[in-house]
Amino acid sequence: MLLLRRHPLAFALSAALVALPAAAAETPNDPAVLDRVEVEGQNLTPLAPLSLEGAKKRLAERAGATTLVDAEALRQGRVSTLSDALGFAAGVFVQPRFGSEESRIAIRGSGVQRTFHGRGLVVLQDGIPINLADGGFDMQSIDALSARYIEVWRGPNALEYGAASLGGAINYVSPTGYDIDGTRLRAEAGSFGYGRWQAQWGGHSGAHDAVVSLGGFAQDGYRANARQENHRLGANWGYRFSDMLDARVYLTHVDTRSALPGSLTRAQFLANPRQANGGSVLLDQRRDFELTRASLRVAYRPEAGRELLVSAFASDKFLDHPIFQVLQQDSLDRGIDVRVREEGEINGRRNVFVAGFGHVRGDTRDDRWVNRGRANPDDHRGARTDQNDQLATSTTVFFENQHWLGQRWVAVVGAQALSAKRRFEDRLPVPFDASFDRRYDAFSPKLGLRFEGAEGVQWFANLSRSAEPPSFGELAGGPNVTLVDLQRANSGEVGLRYSRDGLDLDAVVYRANVENELLALTDGNGNPLGTRNADRTIHQGLELSTRWAFAPQWQVALNALVNDFRFDGDAAFGDNELAGLPREWLRAELAWAPSDAIRIAPNVEWVPNDYSIDHANTFSAPGYAIWGLKVSGSVSEGLSWFVDGRNLGDRAYVATTGVVADTRVPFNPANPAAVRPPRDGAYYLPGDGRSVYVGLEWRL
Repeated sequence: MLLLRRHPLAFALSAALVALPAAAAETPNDPAVLDRVEVEGQNLTPLAPLSLEGAKKRLAERAGATTLVDAEALRQGRVSTLSDALGFAAGVFVQPRFGSEESRIAIRGSGVQRTFHGRGLVVLQDGIPINLADGGFDMQSIDALSARYIEVWRGPNALEYGAASLGGAINYVSPTGYDIDGTRLRAEAGSFGYGRWQAQWGGHSGAHDAVVSLGGFAQDGYRANARQENHRLGANWGYRFSDMLDARVYLTHVDTRSALPGSLTRAQFLANPRQANGGSVLLDQRRDFELTRASLRVAYRPEAGRELLVSAFASDKFLDHPIFQVLQQDSLDRGIDVRVREEGEINGRRNVFVAGFGHVRGDTRDDRWVNRGRANPDDHRGARTDQNDQLATSTTVFFENQHWLGQRWVAVVGAQALSAKRRFEDRLPVPFDASFDRRYDAFSPKLGLRFEGAEGVQWFANLSRSAEPPSFGELAGGPNVTLVDLQRANSGEVGLRYSRDGLDLDAVVYRANVENELLALTDGNGNPLGTRNADRTIHQGLELSTRWAFAPQWQVALNALVNDFRFDGDAAFGDNELAGLPREWLRAELAWAPSDAIRIAPNVEWVPNDYSIDHANTFSAPGYAIWGLKVSGSVSEGLSWFVDGRNLGDRAYVATTGVVADTRVPFNPANPAAVRPPRDGAYYLPGDGRSVYVGLEWRL
């Protein structure tokens, strides 16, 4: 594989993985193993969300890469950004833009160019999508502190929820009144004016159960002009009508305010990484929105092994976003999802069948004005520049069937059919009418195979196809809109799950051949054209995550990625690397916990090499290594604490970057042989400096 030749680390890790589970080849007819399979066969979905153990078993039955994050374990340190929640989730690359909740998040290079308003992933709350109808999602919509656990389905592997995107799906599962019985109070405080609080109550009585969570967060930020605040309400209420039927209502309200410090040039970063971009300050750039979301989920199980789930949701969002212009959007998204799951036997062998239908519609009124910035702080809006109405719909039909071929072999077949619409109605057609009406259709099949080796050892492989229509962020409108098409990919993966003798290991090697990847490209003069479809690109790599209790009281955790994302014979960029993500990335933690009273865990994050920030591979971001220390424990039953030190070496580093096509000066037709040197531009987003956070949590 090209990946293994270019990355010796990947080759070494792959060889180690092959050697490690030698027990997998030892497959005697062990009755204990057979008994385990039979017990899992009776692990039927309860009407309430699965327990943590039930979710682990369900995810372990995938012929594909999955990860489960126990949200309770996150509470041993600060829980503020997506990096705090998913930094040790196998296969997930996540970096905050400026210590904020908005982050660059990618799985297998999905949405590689986005550092804001994510794409390329399906994000769900309790199995109900929070993505807008056009596919984009807001990182601030969900709080990890309000989740019981988080499921990560990597690659086009989440047909359990009807998802078939390149990156996969992330599902935040809320606790119910059976998980929380009482009151929880939590407070965090720390550097750069940071403060967070949460009050959570849950309980059940008779057929009712409920959980209510209130929280708030604010910080001044490491950089200038980086003040953030948000407040959240999350609640769910369940009612069991009978042993066969129950319903649960979910309510979320988010009010978030974020000043934007902007990106820095390399020279500015080296001079002072704490400064803000001058243009961001002058224009008082911000991203503020309010979101109210309500959903209903009804579960019906007429008998053991048969289940019908019906979900519906509505989401109302108002965005106020002064950047180089003032952008205001008022949007209403609503959708319905119907899913059936049946467990039984065919010819005496276990069979699990899932099928469903989903439809979502989003209507958005988009208004834009000249941004007068700090010259008029009470109202940034100047002359109107645009007004349009946007309609996005997405309809999916899907199925997946797992069939046990024997005691150890499981075959999987599935598919998703997708039909999406993007309609843009220009209400201010000057200087031209930018209206368009596009439809995107796709069919994405999947084949998989899973092998149960010796106790605790499992191999899997699959071939899948994914399809992603562009969001309105990729559709510029006007005469060039026909150049933006559906992104497709053919993906394959081989992986290992190993859990025995104190070692939990998740390792996957994958490759995706992508057609029409949505990227920022340039014309022959190096001038940016906005988002366009690349011809062919390759995404391949190695995902490795492990937790190893190698001695009493000692544990090591590691999350490593080897990324090889590149063009494939592109007319402009040849076989260049795709910009935006490091080639190698590692997070590791060593924990010593002699008792419940104290746990000491130093940690490190390492990007060993520079990586490109433009597709022409002319300019790069520097690699880095930073270290921290978490100390946590329990004072008494119900009272816990933590001290969380970040970047304790006070290293100035670039957490993430913007992505451009070509940083070089424009091509000069009069002198085609002239060397075009790269130009230093505002591409860099510095990470936070040395910081310390403390927290207390009471459970009453």
